[in-house]
Amino acid sequence: MIPLVIILGLLLMAVIAIISVYNKLVTAKNRMQEAWSGIDVFLKKRHDLVPNLVAVVKGYAAHEKETFEAVIRCRSQAMYAREQEEQIRSETDLSKSLGQLMVVVEKYPDLKANQNFLELQMQLSAIEEELSLARRYYNGTVRENNIRIESFPSNIIAGMFGFKKGKFFEIDKSETNINFYNQ
Repeated sequence: MIPLVIILGLLLMAVIAIISVYNKLVTAKNRMQEAWSGIDVFLKKRHDLVPNLVAVVKGYAAHEKETFEAVIRCRSQAMYAREQEEQIRSETDLSKSLGQLMVVVEKYPDLKANQNFLELQMQLSAIEEELSLARRYYNGTVRENNIRIESFPSNIIAGMFGFKKGKFFEIDKSETNINFYNQ
């Protein structure tokens, strides 16, 4: 009788441990998804602002057609990206093309003094700052999720229940080189 109680007690502790690890994995996954939805809000704000910014710049620099087309193309790709990796890649491309647009702006002092442009530039700067903070938070949740999935013994439970590692949202600052602030 005593061995049966001990076995049942050990079995009960194992079940409780599995449930605990599973719940922690679910929590990490949900935090990561919530953080991505926060990024998504700022990306949509940026997508909505881009056509207005291009329109204002186009009025001053109509001959920079390739730059405008690149920005609009990158925006469209970013808006319609389905998979998270594709969205991250397209958002990086959009950041690069916005950086190129800002280089064009530097050639036009009248544009840099235009009130509409200055307002759009401030809005874009604020969105980029918020996006940077949201990206940092998201990457932290991805790190925590991935640690849980890779650590023993939760890696066994993660494998049993199909938990997947998250993808970091990183933008190569050396390639984007965006300066949205008026210098």
